[in-house]
Amino acid sequence: MTMKTRRIGTTDLSVTEVAFGCASIGNLYRETSEAEAEAVLSRAWEAGIRYFDTAPHYGRGLSEMRLGRFLKSRPEAVVSTKVGRILSPAGSTIAEADGYVSPAQNDVRYDYSGDGLEESFEQSCERLGRTEIDILYVHDIGEYTHGAEGNRPHREAFLDTGYARLVRLREQGRIKAFGLGVNECEVCLDLMRNAGPIDVILLAGRLTLLDRSAEAELVPACTAAGTSLVLGGIFNSGILATGPVEGATYDYGPAPEEVLNQVAELQARSEALGVPLATAALHFAMQHPAAASVLLGTAKPASLTRNLDALATPTPRGLQALFG
Repeated sequence: MTMKTRRIGTTDLSVTEVAFGCASIGNLYRETSEAEAEAVLSRAWEAGIRYFDTAPHYGRGLSEMRLGRFLKSRPEAVVSTKVGRILSPAGSTIAEADGYVSPAQNDVRYDYSGDGLEESFEQSCERLGRTEIDILYVHDIGEYTHGAEGNRPHREAFLDTGYARLVRLREQGRIKAFGLGVNECEVCLDLMRNAGPIDVILLAGRLTLLDRSAEAELVPACTAAGTSLVLGGIFNSGILATGPVEGATYDYGPAPEEVLNQVAELQARSEALGVPLATAALHFAMQHPAAASVLLGTAKPASLTRNLDALATPTPRGLQALFG
């Protein structure tokens, strides 16, 4: 497929319409060798993808280090990473952490204050081998991750000093854009109202063929504010790729019966049009007018190729009715 670019917010930064999400090369759910990580990153590059998203959370820094090595000779790449988690050498051996197998041996703590965000940023620069990072997302702030009580001090820290520090980093030229990297709409609306303008939101799982909850308030708010949306989690943790099979996953856990039934209906409607469910999910995300870029993440070159081929397939007539 021919890779187009789209601008981020009101900035001068443009990203490819497909981005590569680097969670899997941080050993998400299974160990990925250095050669395998290199191979899938190379496949993304060969396909014309020039936007790569990572985070300290992905393998406790492993994903950032692997991406940094790969991009060392590719300065034209656009890179986003995330802040809010600070890593430090682990006090004991870590075999698995947050779904990541054999992660880098680091402990983690949350800090959304200005000093905390800047420390997280500087750590990421070191792991990525860069002095500047194109896009910085505040990662997993909000009740989805921390609960109502747990999030309260994080929100206060971000409003008190965190937001202003990100503005300063952008003014200094250390970053070109900043925003939020989250799984919920509510925190985006809250911080857009109470912190200030943001350039972009990486929204996981809330603007998909299955879950379109962002369309009610967040999409209109972003359109009005000139805030871009990068879409992650477009298969809702797997179920839009596998269909409503036994063991299907939704939102990082077993899919409840209600969701299985919804997906079964979507699958029947898409297959009636001669379109596999996964292909419909891909085209929904790519064709959504709010999407600046769509994240595809995998540790397998064949999986990435399959998804890119599906996107290159012309949208069958009638599929728009499924999106309506």
